[in-house]
Amino acid sequence: MIKNNSILAFLFICSFSVFGQEAQEFAGKGNLKYVDPRIGNVGQLLEPTRPTVQLPNQMMRMFPQRSNYLSDQISSFPLLVVSHRLGEAFSMKPSVKDVASASWKEQMAYDHDLEVTRPWYYSTYLIDNDIKVEFTPGKKSAIYRFEFPKKGDKHILFDLYNEGVGSWKFVSGKELYATETYHDDIKIYLYGVFSTAGKVVTVQDQQISESNSVEGKGVKSEISFPESAPSSIEFRYAVSYISAAQARKNFESELKDKKFSTLMADAESAWDKNINQIQVEGGTESQKRSFYTALYRSQERMVDITEDHQYYSGFDKKIHQSDRPFFVDDWTWDTYLALHPLRTILNPAIEEDMLNSYVQMYTQSGWMPTFPVLFGDHACMNGFHSSILFLDAYRKGLRHYDVAKAYEGMKKNADEATMLPWKNGPKTDLDDFYYKNGYFPALQKGEAETNKTVDSWEKRQPVAVTLGASYDDWAVGQLAKDLGKNSDFNRFNARSKNYKNLWDKDSQFFMPKDSKGNWVKIDPKFDGGMGGRDYYDENNGWTYLWQVQEDVSGLIGLMGGKKNFENRLDQLFRESLGRSRYEFNAKFPDATGLVGQYSMGNEPSFHIPYLYNFTDAPWKTQKRIRFLLDVWFKDNIFGIPGDEDGGGMSAFVVFSSMGFYPVTPGLPVYTIGSPLFEKTTIDLPNGKQFHVIANHCSVVNKYIQSAKFNGQPLNVPFFTHDQLVAGGKLELEMGPMPNKSWGTGQ
Repeated sequence: MIKNNSILAFLFICSFSVFGQEAQEFAGKGNLKYVDPRIGNVGQLLEPTRPTVQLPNQMMRMFPQRSNYLSDQISSFPLLVVSHRLGEAFSMKPSVKDVASASWKEQMAYDHDLEVTRPWYYSTYLIDNDIKVEFTPGKKSAIYRFEFPKKGDKHILFDLYNEGVGSWKFVSGKELYATETYHDDIKIYLYGVFSTAGKVVTVQDQQISESNSVEGKGVKSEISFPESAPSSIEFRYAVSYISAAQARKNFESELKDKKFSTLMADAESAWDKNINQIQVEGGTESQKRSFYTALYRSQERMVDITEDHQYYSGFDKKIHQSDRPFFVDDWTWDTYLALHPLRTILNPAIEEDMLNSYVQMYTQSGWMPTFPVLFGDHACMNGFHSSILFLDAYRKGLRHYDVAKAYEGMKKNADEATMLPWKNGPKTDLDDFYYKNGYFPALQKGEAETNKTVDSWEKRQPVAVTLGASYDDWAVGQLAKDLGKNSDFNRFNARSKNYKNLWDKDSQFFMPKDSKGNWVKIDPKFDGGMGGRDYYDENNGWTYLWQVQEDVSGLIGLMGGKKNFENRLDQLFRESLGRSRYEFNAKFPDATGLVGQYSMGNEPSFHIPYLYNFTDAPWKTQKRIRFLLDVWFKDNIFGIPGDEDGGGMSAFVVFSSMGFYPVTPGLPVYTIGSPLFEKTTIDLPNGKQFHVIANHCSVVNKYIQSAKFNGQPLNVPFFTHDQLVAGGKLELEMGPMPNKSWGTGQ
């Protein structure tokens, strides 16, 4: 352990983007050296990214608990992060102090420059107590290693994060069995082994006892090791959602006779395989760091909770047998746009397993989920965008799940489930109104809510709901068409045009309309209460102006043709807030990363810069995408412009950096932007490669001069999924000035 301050200063005088000597030791192979989980750890206004340590799409996750990244104190180390933003289990902290009832509340000071965070490894130095903490994950298991001072006591304190009943039971001074109740009724089991035996105390009702076991609410425990014990103490453990016996079985299958270094090497190899699936050449070091970190974040979720061919399902509170992985922790309002489409390219087999999990959730609960997490469907946001996931996957050839059952669930949601934001369950009178009249009704300004089921905070969001439901109905109708269900297709295809019912020709916005068919006269830029939720959702009318990905030509028609459409896009990026940023952000805190009225920091905006490709000015897409990536996605702690939401925003970065994007999930087509790299190669699961060549590409040379696909001239800014997975090659000639005729089809 390094003690000399001058040596420490020499090792850690470096920029944010450069690790110290120890960090370089864990930089990883190939492109792994560009992955930095700290990027985006300080959020603009709301949620930051988390420096998650885990295997790709696996259940065991960890990041230190602190008030925020800028704090120099860690409150605890979780043994398991249960969900992306929905809680942890089993708190742990090391200490060198004599244990008292207040010890469990003490904060642990650390130095950011002495912290190493990699996807497969974490370490920090607790500077007041001279303790080094290390962590490396397995699938359902992990190892913590503590390096204590050679002289003095060594303590490890355990606590619960959740309010339910928990337990701690130590056996022979080395083995630990524990439970914690998550989300009221889900019992999480732990089995762990220390590298050396210690003395145990437990705590209940603030009273310390020498008993080796305790059960109840708020119970704690502590194990201490004598001065003669080795300074390095390891805690090897596994968790289970099924039983204590299964936790021990997970331990035996993953950790038996496995050293810390071996588990870490296995974890690094898993990330090496995933990250190096895409190779890039050219670009800046900063662009590579942003790109590969985004690729890492695109594989944080969903997570596989299957244990030895069985899993616990929060959708029916039962344990199921399964020969396939069962995945949870997905927020489809955020992830249907880019994350799921990215996975259909990189790992279609896992995407099929995830879709199969959705089908199982529907079978178990009776509804196709929207935000499936461990405890069931966490009703958030609006829309049934899982329907779009299934259509997109089906049209890209992913069929290894019960397609008929998936369609049944999609149709049931569309016809019988309430569309109310943040609500689960059967339809209401507002939904029946939608089916009859073709739009979700709004309240007039100041009008009291008439439907008791409407969430008092989230409100009706009638414009957002109508636009989202139109896309969802389009997806149901399109899959019905592909499955030969023509009557369903006709019905849902007609409903997919409902967005037109809220088009106000006078204002040229999608505007709210009350149950009597009267327009609600609002300022679409600012009205609607917090987040605009009286009418929109998290964003204002300028963002929802473009939420018709499923029918871009129809939207162009509403605006009076391509030129008007193009001009309106220009205006979006140039329109003033009309008030102070302070006032605007106070009402629209989610609308971050602003350029004019365009919000780079919120998911509904992702596709908008690409809409220029539907006009006679594709060069403006190239201009906008490069500017947005340059300005808002930096390789530092501020490098994410909004709520990243576990892969949703990162997948946008991955696609856009490679130079193409899926504007309309459900149509197996990609549109072309402006690549950051001279060459991008994707190793496809079918053994082929897809190449994007951008000759002379640079920070300056961002405009496409000409293009070829598989050697043939290409003068439209689109290509198909089939062309990609067949091992196609998109070759672009780049230059510093726009070629305003390229991409127009002329």
